[in-house]
Amino acid sequence: MTETPQSTPATSQMPEQTRGQERITPTEAPRQHRGEGPPPEPTAWAGWVLFGAMMLVMVGAFQAIVGLTALFKDNYYVVGKSGLLVNVNYTAWGWVHLALGVIAVAAGVGLFTGQMWARILGIGMALVSSLVNLAFIAAYPLWSLTVITLDVVVIYAIAMHGKELQSRT
Repeated sequence: MTETPQSTPATSQMPEQTRGQERITPTEAPRQHRGEGPPPEPTAWAGWVLFGAMMLVMVGAFQAIVGLTALFKDNYYVVGKSGLLVNVNYTAWGWVHLALGVIAVAAGVGLFTGQMWARILGIGMALVSSLVNLAFIAAYPLWSLTVITLDVVVIYAIAMHGKELQSRT
């Protein structure tokens, strides 16, 4: 008697996944996660990274505005330089905020293209920005709290879902 070859139940009864028009069998799926084959498509979480990139650009613009205000109109703030947590004049604060703003905008633009350096720089800039605004809170409390909150959102978005927009080069 000759037996006809039968497929093993482990492979023939496993469901197939679809991506676009092509079908992916369960044995092909693990290769995609190891870097073999085409990279996985971005998920809906990529929107968080785009949101974080836009917030980083906005926070950078806010920092630049605060910096320019400190440079050109230092009597605008609630307290004098002696009432700040770090006792430096507003010209120094202005340059710090302006530099942070420019670097944060550059990191946000880099995030839109999915660059790894932009993820690292973006998280670092959001962390530094939150600490600087914590030290600057006596001069402009509501503004500083708003920027600190946005910095926390940016750090979450980039750290948790930044790989979703990773460059495919």
